[in-house]
Amino acid sequence: MKKSRHQLYARRFEQVFAYIEQHLDSPLTVEQLSEVACFSRFHFHRQFSQFCGISISRYITLMRLKRASFRLVSHPQERVINIALDAGFENPESFSRAFKNTFGLTPVEFRKDPVWVDWQVHFQFPGRENQQRLENMDVKIITVEPMDVAVLEHLGDPMRVNNTVASFIEWRKESGLSDYITQGTYGVPYSDPATTPGEEFRFDVCGELIPEANGLVPENPQGVISKKLPGGRCAVVRHVGAYERISDSVYYLYRQWLPNSGEELRDFPVYFRYLELDKNHPEHAQQTDILLPLK
Repeated sequence: MKKSRHQLYARRFEQVFAYIEQHLDSPLTVEQLSEVACFSRFHFHRQFSQFCGISISRYITLMRLKRASFRLVSHPQERVINIALDAGFENPESFSRAFKNTFGLTPVEFRKDPVWVDWQVHFQFPGRENQQRLENMDVKIITVEPMDVAVLEHLGDPMRVNNTVASFIEWRKESGLSDYITQGTYGVPYSDPATTPGEEFRFDVCGELIPEANGLVPENPQGVISKKLPGGRCAVVRHVGAYERISDSVYYLYRQWLPNSGEELRDFPVYFRYLELDKNHPEHAQQTDILLPLK
C-alpha cells in the first residue's frame, strides 16, 4: 500500500527520534538532526516543535533524564555523578536541578521511591503517538507449540524486574536446565505496568527447559518453578529498540491491528520472546518478538 504524505512525514521524524536515542552520549545539534530528517535547518526547529509538542532541546533533555531514571533505579550502587555526566550534564548539581524541575524529586529521592505513574506523563508526545498509529508494522500470524518453561515469578514494582531476572540468570547457570543460548527466553506480563499499582504488578521471567528436564524443575533457592506456555495461534510483531519502549508496539497491536484484523483474543496474556541477550548489545538495536495469543 502506498504511504500517505503524512505517513512519510512522520517516518522522517521517527528517523530523528531513533538517531537521538542512539546518540544520547554525544552532542546533538539542530543542524545534525535536520540533516537526518532531510529538512531545512531553517525550519526544522519549528517543524519538530509542532510535531512533537515540545522543543528539540527539551526533547533531548527529557530522553537523557529518562535513561538516567532507569539507571538510578536499576543500578542502585552507581554514583549519581557518573549518571549525571553520562546524561550530558556538567555536574551533579545541574543534573539534580533539571531532574527535580522535571519530576518533582531529586535523583536520590527518586532512587529511593520511584513514582513511575507520575513519571510517565512527562513522555507523552502527541506526534510520536500519531506516528505509532500510522506505522505499518509487519504483523504475522503463526502457530506456536506448547512449551515447558522454568519460571521465576515477579510480584511488585516493575522496575525491580531486573532483580528477578538476575536471580533467574543465577538459577540458569547453576542448574543447566535452560541454557540461554540454545533455549528461548520469555517474559509474561499479566498487566500493564503503566496502569497497575506497583505492588500488584505480576511478571513471569521464563526460560525454555531442555528436553532432558521432562518439564520438571527441582526445588531450588531462587524459587524457580515449572510452568507451560500454551500453544496456539499468535499474532507476532518484532519490536526493535529499548525494552522500556516495547509498550508502543504492544499498544499498536491492541489499538490498530486487532480491531481491523477480524481476530479474537485467546485467554492468555500478550508475551515476549527476547532475541538479544548480550548485555553489551546497544539498546536501540535490541530485538523482541511480541506474541498476541489468538483463538
